Amino acid sequence: MTSTTATSTTTPASGDVPGGVPGETPDDARSLDRARERSAELADLVRTAPHRLRMLTGDRPTGRLHLGHHLATLRGRLALQEAGVETFVVVADYQVITDRDAPGPLRERVLDVVTDQLALGLDPERTTFFAHSQVPELNELVVPFLSLVTDAELRRNPTVKAEHAASGGRQLSGLLLTYPVHQAADIVFCGANVVPVGKDQLPHLEVARLIVRRFTERYGDAGLVPPDALLTDAVTVLGTDGQKMSKSRGNTIDLAMTADETARVLRRAVTDSERRITYEPERRPEVANLLLVGAMCSGRTPADLAEEIGDGGAGALKAYVTDAVNAELAGLRARRAELTRDPGAVLAALRAGTDRARAVAAATLARVHRALGMTY
Repeated sequence: MTSTTATSTTTPASGDVPGGVPGETPDDARSLDRARERSAELADLVRTAPHRLRMLTGDRPTGRLHLGHHLATLRGRLALQEAGVETFVVVADYQVITDRDAPGPLRERVLDVVTDQLALGLDPERTTFFAHSQVPELNELVVPFLSLVTDAELRRNPTVKAEHAASGGRQLSGLLLTYPVHQAADIVFCGANVVPVGKDQLPHLEVARLIVRRFTERYGDAGLVPPDALLTDAVTVLGTDGQKMSKSRGNTIDLAMTADETARVLRRAVTDSERRITYEPERRPEVANLLLVGAMCSGRTPADLAEEIGDGGAGALKAYVTDAVNAELAGLRARRAELTRDPGAVLAALRAGTDRARAVAAATLARVHRALGMTY
């Protein structure tokens, strides 16, 4: 994602577009089945014809990336790049103000997110990094796309409903209400036909597919690509307090931490009073979480790891997990240290990616304008 000229992507044939948002229609189970079937086809294409695929993914820069991000999404992102899938990564700075009054140290956080991913191995010659706010052509697409969805459809979106509920009854901002449309523009502007998501994020993808379908039906073919989901296994990594690992909770193992900082954080991790280590996620979620982290970082299964540690207790478990996490992140942290000494390289990667994203977005916007008859 860093060449500054737009390229075309051959799109695999898509299945039927469901007529609504999952979770709100009677055929939701069939929609999920179709998504799983299509995801299996995409996984096969990743292996056999990655050049036919273009992937869009991204992060909201509300804080530093942490181990939960690494295990749940970043490693998979790198694997797709290495398989040969053209990759776009949006740093969604506009999304930061969907549900908060102040953006915080946004420039620092945006560059930090890019730094972590460059350190991981994402290559600016193959992966295009860009920030929302720097691609006005993408954001202009939101205007015609808003005409294609109803207020009711937006309010039914699970993420909009969840965010509203979490706000304690605070009035929805217009930006939060239209968040699914903005996310659709992120996907559609670059012709992404692959979006790695968990099944709970399928409603956002359905909004994008719905917008593409309705635009084509109303205004004709503008070359808009209906995206498909590459379903990923939902990996939820708990924080050191036993709650979901979250930047806002302060319970994370940041990718930018040193090995010693990681050891100190893990020593404070919550476990339980039983000495023998067993993998029982329902009964012993904190212990199971540490086993999951240790296993994912060492290529093992949690059950096997529990059997090995046995009566060693929480101390032995934490020691193993600390070594496994530090080994997993050692290369990333070494490269990160090099990048922090050369911040110009990070900024150059972001700016080159932004130039490329703008070129792609401008071409898409021009096609949309032609379909709408807005060429003067």
